[in-house]
Amino acid sequence: MQDLSTISDFAMLRERAGLTIDEAAKIIGKSDRTVRRYETKNSTYAPQLAVNALRDIAAARSRKIYERDRSFRFVDLFAGIGGLRIPFQEIGGQCVFTAEWDRFSHQTYSANFAEDEEHIFAGDIRPYADNPGLVPRHDVLLAGFPCQPFSIAGVSKKNSLGRPHGFLCDTQGTLFYDLAKIIKFHEPSVFLLENVKNLERHDGGKTFATIMHILEKELGYEVHKRVISSEHWVPQKRERIFIVGFRKGSTFNFDDLVIPERKPVLGDILENQVDEKYTLTENLWKYLKGYKEKHRKAGNGFGYSLFGPEDTARTLSARYYKDGSEILIHQESNRPRRLTPSECARLMGFDEFNSSNWIIPVSDTQAYRQFGNAVVVPVVRAVAEIMEPHIHEAVASLETSRKANG
Repeated sequence: MQDLSTISDFAMLRERAGLTIDEAAKIIGKSDRTVRRYETKNSTYAPQLAVNALRDIAAARSRKIYERDRSFRFVDLFAGIGGLRIPFQEIGGQCVFTAEWDRFSHQTYSANFAEDEEHIFAGDIRPYADNPGLVPRHDVLLAGFPCQPFSIAGVSKKNSLGRPHGFLCDTQGTLFYDLAKIIKFHEPSVFLLENVKNLERHDGGKTFATIMHILEKELGYEVHKRVISSEHWVPQKRERIFIVGFRKGSTFNFDDLVIPERKPVLGDILENQVDEKYTLTENLWKYLKGYKEKHRKAGNGFGYSLFGPEDTARTLSARYYKDGSEILIHQESNRPRRLTPSECARLMGFDEFNSSNWIIPVSDTQAYRQFGNAVVVPVVRAVAEIMEPHIHEAVASLETSRKANG
């Protein structure tokens, strides 16, 4: 398989079509050598007829993979690279609208999801919040709304700069209100929101109380919440709060969540052979050791964290590209190394432990940022599974009500 960090648009399309180079060559009537040449050039190099042929096959494959009873429609807001979308597509949902402002995340999202004609991919959500009728009708709303204004790191940084945070932040903090506008207009039967654990404690609990007041009192939803740690599904301790809302009463209960008995370890996701470029340089390793020693003498625990194959990692953050210090992998005969982007894909559950199917069309730096900001897919999958019967019940009830009212 090619290095997916440098994969061309043509190669990416071939991957989405599920074709080998030999198969693609036969379909477009070219030699294997020609197809390889297409894949080492930019997307404008390949003839449009060849590109169109692969695009048609990719679209047909996507319909075949996901062609089941599409019993509900959902929107994916503040989507990142699609971690919330995957499980809800698996349980029978059809994604009809995606919003993600970051162009690199948009690139990764598009590479991994073959869209149908109904799907709209928006950038900035705010124009849609100002005119929510532009968002397609949907039954379920998913949103991993921006967490930086509410996270411990985000609050500390903004405090140090003398800048407001939470609902006083005039950029990301107000995006919850944009989300609330869309919910108010469309009144989806169900929603799932995800954020950092610290959301409950931000500003002495006032921020979360405001959010719950809006969802329950102003918007009229039955709301359930639970903080879930990912360490039972992937070898990483990552705690996130999940907020589930139902337009009408339900019997949903987070206690129905099935927690796996075996906790995975890093050895489950690590690669046997890793490029030397992921090993820390002598200068960086020296700096990190000195930084940790300085803070040890000062009586605090700041510094790098070293892990082996039997360990569970700390939380992967969006700053991982800087030095990898929060999750360094021990190497017997060398300096420690960072995780590779493919290992991060497994650590976040976008890939199974023994596979590398998730397409990473961006640089390592962007990939680290994307995975550090993402949700852990198996955790969302577990939540989606207990939500599924209640979603179907809520959607069926809404349809009955609509028919009764003409």
